[in-house]
Amino acid sequence: MISRKSLIVGFVFCCFSQMSFADDVGITKQFSICMDTSGGITVDMINCIGEEAVRQDARINKAYKEIMASLSPARQKVLQTAQRAWIKYRDANCDFYADPDSGTMATLLANDCYMSSTATRAKELEKFNTDY
Repeated sequence: MISRKSLIVGFVFCCFSQMSFADDVGITKQFSICMDTSGGITVDMINCIGEEAVRQDARINKAYKEIMASLSPARQKVLQTAQRAWIKYRDANCDFYADPDSGTMATLLANDCYMSSTATRAKELEKFNTDY
């Protein structure tokens, strides 16, 4: 059986291996610093993820509003439908990670899923703003 400490250490290494991913989607340096100083303590890591999720929510909302301001009413409706569908998908997908039988690691994974998915979508919307 894998110990809790081994799972947390594995998660931390997973986070470090995704640093290039983080740079690609716009995860902030504040998040990296927070995770570096968390010492692998679950509650501290969850707090770091939560703080970054708030930053990514603000980012996605800004990008969405900028796109909406540049679209015709018909295209706004299409984007609104797509965004609502994406939110439902993200929430359902990330909720799946929150397996109640998997302990604190599941909470870490679910929160990371939410944060990472939001950052990826924000990047997509920002790119849309520059491409069109």
